[in-house]
Amino acid sequence: MPETRSLLAPAALAGLRLDVALTRLAPDLTRARAQRLLEGGHVLVDGRAPKAAARLRGGERLVLTLPDPEPSGLVAQDLPLQVLFEDDDLLVLDKAAGMVVHPARGSPHSTVVNALLYRLGSGGPGDRLGLVHRLDKETSGCLVVAKREEALAALQAAFKRREVEKRYLALVHGAIAAEGRLDTPYGRHPRDRTRYTSRLAESSRRAITAWRVREAFPGAALVEVELHTGRTHQIRVHLSEAGHPLLADAAYGGTRREARLAAEDPVRRAAAAVGRQALHAWRLAFPHPRTGEQVAFEAPLPRDFEAALAVLRAPASPR
Repeated sequence: MPETRSLLAPAALAGLRLDVALTRLAPDLTRARAQRLLEGGHVLVDGRAPKAAARLRGGERLVLTLPDPEPSGLVAQDLPLQVLFEDDDLLVLDKAAGMVVHPARGSPHSTVVNALLYRLGSGGPGDRLGLVHRLDKETSGCLVVAKREEALAALQAAFKRREVEKRYLALVHGAIAAEGRLDTPYGRHPRDRTRYTSRLAESSRRAITAWRVREAFPGAALVEVELHTGRTHQIRVHLSEAGHPLLADAAYGGTRREARLAAEDPVRRAAAAVGRQALHAWRLAFPHPRTGEQVAFEAPLPRDFEAALAVLRAPASPR
């Protein structure tokens, strides 16, 4: 049965947009869900259905109807998920390389969302089952999932306020500086809409990436990367356009660099060992959505990444 709530808007909310005010009056709602409810006519203000952009004066009576969730059309699948942590509010997964996060054209099944549907059933929140960030298909590592609407809203706010620590490990080509930081415009590539670039004269979006070298090898390095923003392909783009593409990255120049190396070159063999862009979401830390206490999680290096490192660390063969 649909749930109905009657709410009184206090004077303190006067002047706020209705969709924003709804998230204050009902903290379990995300702004995206509040907007959908308003668009669907499920919110009445003093008996009338307003627009999301309407502003409160204070003192209005809001009647909110939460309809039963509609079938999503997604298929629940019993797929393996490596769980690093779970409580009543959230899951932290160690996503496998090769697994897509969200179903899309070309990847409608066998995704993290399909697996979560099976694991959480209909009890998970909307908004893509509580996913507040994503990882590229071939990137492995830490992925946090909210299990409740309140947790989803809190995690979304933490990401927006940049309170989430996101650290990655990457294998890159070349002799990269021991440490560095990039702060650039960022957006879609003007000639290839499937790729992104920082080489824009200007953009409303910026991307900030910092790194430090953990281990250097002839022709390559293991770097720890911290993301201060969360743009699509950000690490891959920034390091590639700085002259240090990730090993085995076909989209941003890694495989082109490897093709120019001799077959026996350790860097080329390491790229073959990892077999996908050499990027791993190693550490994720954030305020817990219920307690506010800082929590941190680390995903161990997967076997393909370890295999690549073993090749790079092997003593050079005598000529």
